[in-house]
Amino acid sequence: LVDNEMEDYIRQLEHQISRLAGVLSLEKKITASGGKIFATNGEKADFQTTLKKCKEVGGSIATPRNPGENDAILYFVKNFNTYAYLGIKESPIPGNFQFLDGTQLSYTNWHLSEPSGKGKE
Repeated sequence: LVDNEMEDYIRQLEHQISRLAGVLSLEKKITASGGKIFATNGEKADFQTTLKKCKEVGGSIATPRNPGENDAILYFVKNFNTYAYLGIKESPIPGNFQFLDGTQLSYTNWHLSEPSGKGKE
């Protein structure tokens, strides 16, 4: 009986999560790529606030590692007509960039001579 109750509870949770994802998708605040979920609250904020909000909800700031993930981030840029912060920073070597944890980037898709920090990367 306990197993059946647990299975019912899990199905209920799955159903609730599915409904919430559907609502967020309709509002263009959530998308997925490669098993990752990308989400936004649609509010403008500075980098540190964005980083903090992501951590508060158990996530991390978006860091594209392939074309599909890049497209997921671009989805928000286009739908909200704004820029997006990425989880990268300039390395100690000027002109080179790395993930926030210091590891080397394995994927980039920037315009020529970017990133420049001017919002056109």
